[in-house]
Amino acid sequence: MKKLQDVSASFDRAAAAATRKDPAFVLRLYVAGATPQSTRALMNIKEICEEHLQGRYELDVVDVFVKPAQARAEDIVAVPTLLKKLPAPLRRLVGDLSNRERVLIGLNLKPKQS
Repeated sequence: MKKLQDVSASFDRAAAAATRKDPAFVLRLYVAGATPQSTRALMNIKEICEEHLQGRYELDVVDVFVKPAQARAEDIVAVPTLLKKLPAPLRRLVGDLSNRERVLIGLNLKPKQS
């Protein structure tokens, strides 16, 4: 039943994003407790989202110590890891997200420089 609810919630988020003028970003940050690196990653992604995606993002934070099954289901092998679920394609960014340029490129918010 839980998986059906998760699928239903994901579908509802995707449908809501499809009807918006600007694409909504659905992000999930996997952390390992309140370690310094996890805390930095959370602060960094919140700053980036507020600066570049204000009002157009959803950020879920998942502690792998509290929900290890969810981390296994998403194939999380290192933390912190940021998953960009929407808009497609799915992207994974690993680390404390302190390199803003790489994070912006990973979220497809800044064009790559040639």
